Amino acid sequence: GEFLGPVRELAFVPYAGVQITAEEYAGKVRKALAPLGIAVRTVTATGDPVAMLRTAEAVAVGGGNSFQLLKRMYETGLLEVLRARALAGMPYLGWSAGSNLACPTIRTTNDMPVVEPPSFAALRLVPFQINPHYTNAVLPNHGGETRDQRIAEFLALNPAVRVVGLREGSWLRVEGEHIALHGPHPARIFEAAGETREVGSATELQFLWS
Repeated sequence: GEFLGPVRELAFVPYAGVQITAEEYAGKVRKALAPLGIAVRTVTATGDPVAMLRTAEAVAVGGGNSFQLLKRMYETGLLEVLRARALAGMPYLGWSAGSNLACPTIRTTNDMPVVEPPSFAALRLVPFQINPHYTNAVLPNHGGETRDQRIAEFLALNPAVRVVGLREGSWLRVEGEHIALHGPHPARIFEAAGETREVGSATELQFLWS
């Protein structure tokens, strides 16, 4: 609520939803934001979603499949419009796939590439990558890679890019180049050149911009 400030209406991007209709998804977001007195308009409910984003007070991008989300953002021409508006100061809320979209690319998503976007390049609102729903839990008798191993593979091939593992229920608040971690859990910071470390919820994360 504090982050959105005086915003009274928000444009919602439901493109990451695969097995839920845009209107069903918007209904869930409306229910969540109703206590804050914020109305929700869905970009799929207009013939000109680009015009909607050009004038939106704020934008929320929901979770689902990151590849489907990015593909639709390219197809609709919304990617660059949203980037320009967000960099100019319009509040941007993104969770799960929506947080992947804020990064330079979606290559640290946990999703299957169920469709093929023209590029993995995303909004580039922050200079680091996010791995949402981060956990390094290992299932008994499971032979696949752990999440840490997958992120290590990413860093081996992209050594200049940091990855922030965001655990369930925690979030990053970014205003300009000021960044803070909120929520009940620390974040896990992965760097090719340094030790993996835990960053507490009260800690400033300015180094992520360097």
